[in-house]
Amino acid sequence: SEREKQEQIEVQKEKQRELILQLKTQLDDLETFAYQEGSYDSLPQSVVMERQRMIINELIKKLDMDLSEDVATLSPEELRQRVDAAIAQIVNPAKVKEQLVEQLKTQIRDLEMFINFIQDEVGSSGKAEDGHCECAGRKDGGGSYKPNTRPSGNRVNPEDARRMRETGLHLMRRMLAVLQIFAVSQFGCATGQIPRTLWQKDQANKDYSPLIKKLELSVERVRQLAMKHQQEDHVISSSDLQDVPLGGRDELTLAVRKELTIALRDLMAHGLYASSQGMSLVLAPIACLIPAFTSSPQTMHPWELFVKYYNTKNGQAFVESPARKLSQSFALPVTGGVAITPKQSLLTAIHTVLTEHDPFKRSADSELKALVCMALNEQRLVSWVNLICKSGALVQSHYQPWSYMANTGFESALNVLSRLSNLKFNLPVDLAVRQLKNIKDAF
Repeated sequence: SEREKQEQIEVQKEKQRELILQLKTQLDDLETFAYQEGSYDSLPQSVVMERQRMIINELIKKLDMDLSEDVATLSPEELRQRVDAAIAQIVNPAKVKEQLVEQLKTQIRDLEMFINFIQDEVGSSGKAEDGHCECAGRKDGGGSYKPNTRPSGNRVNPEDARRMRETGLHLMRRMLAVLQIFAVSQFGCATGQIPRTLWQKDQANKDYSPLIKKLELSVERVRQLAMKHQQEDHVISSSDLQDVPLGGRDELTLAVRKELTIALRDLMAHGLYASSQGMSLVLAPIACLIPAFTSSPQTMHPWELFVKYYNTKNGQAFVESPARKLSQSFALPVTGGVAITPKQSLLTAIHTVLTEHDPFKRSADSELKALVCMALNEQRLVSWVNLICKSGALVQSHYQPWSYMANTGFESALNVLSRLSNLKFNLPVDLAVRQLKNIKDAF
């Protein structure tokens, strides 16, 4: 009958399920035995599935997914959509927060630069207005004494001046925000887009190939003179020049100071300018409305770039640390056998040049010449210049986009300077201050 057939089918299905379970159990036992005996490389399938199940359960908990329904009833596309939605709930808020934080940082940085600019302007005007004579009276040309007629009540209280300054800055911030919205909506100017008229138009096409050629010629001349001195077993040292009245009149020293250093200075100065607080990104949205900003930025000496690197890396604190002071006093190594890095040697060299030359008011050219001589003596000229080239903050804030440094990263110049790396020098470093130090010691 129909009922007996149905019962036979159920019995048959039950036997099949039991057989499947039995086969799975035997297969797991066989894989486990083979894995334990070493004849089976991979883990047993049951162990792998158990670990995968644990990972999936943890991900479901972390993603807060709703899988109350049976997974078998969902299609792969529906499962994929649920996973994407759960991940988006975690990732999207983080991305929005990150973008918001970056925008706030940019706005705060621009506002700080603008406030510094306004404070500098207010401070300079306050000094000019307050530059009158503080004496109670004065004498005219005839020698008669006249009291000061300026009433003392006109002087502004410092607290009132501070309050007035804060009020003025608040009003200027609001005015700047209105101008920025107006410029963006009407003229298409956006933050960070500085008009090209701010730079001189003829500077963008400036060719730096003659500067590279000049550097190559100076390097080749210094290399030939250095090899000539080495072949003659004669190395120029500071002790050899003590009796020379003008000092450093040998060909090698003159070539390094007056040819190599000048060529390196000119190439590093290509497109180099001193950043101004007045040209901040805050003024960029309204810069297209102000035709007065057409002058080129102020130039900057390459030695000032080394000084800025020294200041940004806290060079004075590094050199004047107690450990280094003791090592200088007792002539002991401070690194404990560890090699000195190029950064440490550069900070020490800049500190030495500043300490020796600044008290005598030497020029930037003289200090750069001393640094180049010291770099050649230590065979670190390429590594020291490379540290400046790899300082992204200095390059971005002090080099124009068309400059040799910004375009090439100074790579070809470093390759040219590397021709001097295997030569030994013992050049005098203090030529610019030697006579002055001798006069000071004499008195």
